[in-house]
Amino acid sequence: MNVQAAKLAILFDDFGYQAKNENQVLKMPINVSIAIFPNAPDSQQMMQKAHQQGREILIHLPMQPISKQPLEKNTLTPDMSSQEVKRIVDQAIASIPYAVGINNHQGSKMTSSLSGMQNVMQAMAPHHLFFLDSMTIAGTKSVQAAQGTSVKVIKRNVFLDDVQNNAEIRHQFQRAIALARRNGFAIAIGHPHPSTVAAVQQELANLPSDIQLVRPSDLLNATVSHNPRPVPTPQPVKPVKPKSKAKGIASCPLKQKVPPVYAGAMFEVLGDSIKNSSLVNFVERQFSGWGKAPEQVAPQLLQTPPPIAEPPKR
Repeated sequence: MNVQAAKLAILFDDFGYQAKNENQVLKMPINVSIAIFPNAPDSQQMMQKAHQQGREILIHLPMQPISKQPLEKNTLTPDMSSQEVKRIVDQAIASIPYAVGINNHQGSKMTSSLSGMQNVMQAMAPHHLFFLDSMTIAGTKSVQAAQGTSVKVIKRNVFLDDVQNNAEIRHQFQRAIALARRNGFAIAIGHPHPSTVAAVQQELANLPSDIQLVRPSDLLNATVSHNPRPVPTPQPVKPVKPKSKAKGIASCPLKQKVPPVYAGAMFEVLGDSIKNSSLVNFVERQFSGWGKAPEQVAPQLLQTPPPIAEPPKR
């Protein structure tokens, strides 16, 4: 098995009623698996053909849905006793002896019942079968119910033919491929309708090279062992340690060396700037005669100001 490829399992449910279409499914690659009703008219014929091919077989076990609709014979219900559940499970396994697992037909009411599914898992455990949850309801209790037993649980990711037209079925097939690439594996379930058979045949003929078609049992340990596209570990970047102990943001290096600026030159520039300022020039002019003889003082500073005229006497 190519451990680098994303793994896709395809299962066709409802085998036993449509022999003509089911025979078309049996012409598909050997890793396309089937789930057979225990008590349908063509179940034994389809089981024998699939087994001779070496194809993986599951029991398509009827379970009670929430909605009101016709039920198959021996449909499991939450209110059944553990003994009744065991009787039906044992009988189904005896009817389809080549099965390696069980998946639910309908069953939204049954699979959402913890006590009901615990009865199923306890009945399955001695037979060493796995359970593929068709996920007909989000609140399924299959995983919780299997705890404490030897039964392994895997789950359906995509229903191929909820909408039975070629374009939509092929769209769902591509969605399953995308999920397989993202998670490493995916399980898609379809039914032997002519539209589904034709669409899946088209998609399998153009299966991408990075997708490997596998059996459902190949994915029993998928969450642990299958990781076909691990994210590469980035090489660690060695941090540049600053020479000083002070912490700060590293600066970008300059392309040209900056010439040093010495303190003497800096004070010379500051001195010239202060010396030429207008404030300093004014002070120099006002105090240029401080401590000098009168003749050394600028003439404009020695002029006697004109007397202030007195106001006329009244």
